[in-house]
Amino acid sequence: MSFVKGRLPLRLKIVHGSGAIAFGVKDGGFSFFLLPFYNLVLGVEAWIVSAALATALVVDALVDPLIGHLSDRTYTRWGRRLPWLYIAPIPLALMWTLLWSPPFTGAPSFIEIVMLAVGVRLLLSACEVPSVSLVPEITEDYVERTTLFRFRFLSGWFGGLLMMILTFSVFLPTPEAQLQPEGYAAYGIAGACIMAVSVIGSAAGQHRIVAKRPEKRPPPFSLTGAFAEIFDAFRERAFLIFALGGLAAYVSQGMTFSMTQYLNLYVWQFSETAFQAYPLVLGASVVLMFLLVGPLHKRFGKPASAAGGAIAALAIIAVPYSLFLLGAWPEVGGTPSTVMVMAFFLFANTAGIVSIISATSMVAEIVEAFEERTGKRAEATFYSGNWLVQKCATGGGIMLTGLVISLIGLEPGTPQAEVEAGVTAELALLYLGALALLTVVSAFWLARFPITREQHEARVAARHARAEEDGGEPDTEALAGELRPGLRAGARPPKERPQTG
Repeated sequence: MSFVKGRLPLRLKIVHGSGAIAFGVKDGGFSFFLLPFYNLVLGVEAWIVSAALATALVVDALVDPLIGHLSDRTYTRWGRRLPWLYIAPIPLALMWTLLWSPPFTGAPSFIEIVMLAVGVRLLLSACEVPSVSLVPEITEDYVERTTLFRFRFLSGWFGGLLMMILTFSVFLPTPEAQLQPEGYAAYGIAGACIMAVSVIGSAAGQHRIVAKRPEKRPPPFSLTGAFAEIFDAFRERAFLIFALGGLAAYVSQGMTFSMTQYLNLYVWQFSETAFQAYPLVLGASVVLMFLLVGPLHKRFGKPASAAGGAIAALAIIAVPYSLFLLGAWPEVGGTPSTVMVMAFFLFANTAGIVSIISATSMVAEIVEAFEERTGKRAEATFYSGNWLVQKCATGGGIMLTGLVISLIGLEPGTPQAEVEAGVTAELALLYLGALALLTVVSAFWLARFPITREQHEARVAARHARAEEDGGEPDTEALAGELRPGLRAGARPPKERPQTG
């Protein structure tokens, strides 16, 4: 049963969501600045940096399910999640600082970059996996779960955009400063402080509601048992379909984020003012998402919103790149070009975030489907599985960016004005082509996610009916397999009350 019945208090939504600020800081750093920092500033070849970051993502992704399993198995008087949220942020802050001030002599090697990136990602996972796993525990309501994710995404983007604003106004205010290491070190210290405060503050704000000892003591941890349960969870049909769509979506996202700095600097010839305005445009797109995603889920459901958002984002962003390649776009670097491309970015990013938040929210409904089949709750296992897909795919996206940059022959430290027109055209064409292919694949699978709102609510109703019959909390082990097959993923919910026993 959930911690809160009915509508969630606004304070809880805000406090819970604020924990995602740390994720936004990390995501913004890895997506927008890390590859240019190690490539353009420290002089490491782009393909080496991208390969190191992709390797770190894969290592982290493989460990994430174990973190999720351990979080599901944590048994304390403060519950399963809070101990992680109080402990992990401190070493995370230290490792984040070192990432932007590498403690090595000369240009970092492949192994050194991997070590720093893996350390940051594992510690961030130890914060984010337990935090996001609280969503299906806090509420069983289909719409309220979307609300919690709206606040998480709003907070995550706020963290990333706050750091971006500070970066382009304080730490790296000019294109010349973006090629110097001092600003990146200050960026790392500021981000570390924000990360630690957001995670610990969010945990403390939810403490009174979620700090409850689990009703059942979990079985002892064993590595064999952990992997057996993880593999069982990942065989869930709904998760497999989500993973196929999410894989393409996250590759696209990783490629877009890691390539954005190159596109804005070399294709669109952003000025200092444009770089400072860019985070505001992204912030406005997040606000639009926050207003739109709830009504879209109510009207069309999460799968259709995820697929439709992906297609809409592609259709919008294709316009300026196509016109640029056809020579029909205003002169890049000028005010008309910058204003127009910012407008397209605004609406394309809105649609893209709607797609990602819809897909992420869909994972919450897989929890009940898995519980119906096995009698086990595995919130953190599924969300760490989502992270496994996301990180492996994002790593692929970053590697794809590194290959593109190497393929077009863009040398480290090249000034904005010295890049040839043919190079920028190749960059724009390769980006748009890859984006189109990945978007179509993503939308195809996300639209086929087999759990509807009605099916989810039928499962929840069945659990409550069982609890009422037993005079208390449902025995999930006994409940597994007793519910009628019509409640399984992809089937229609029954019109009458499900029979048990």
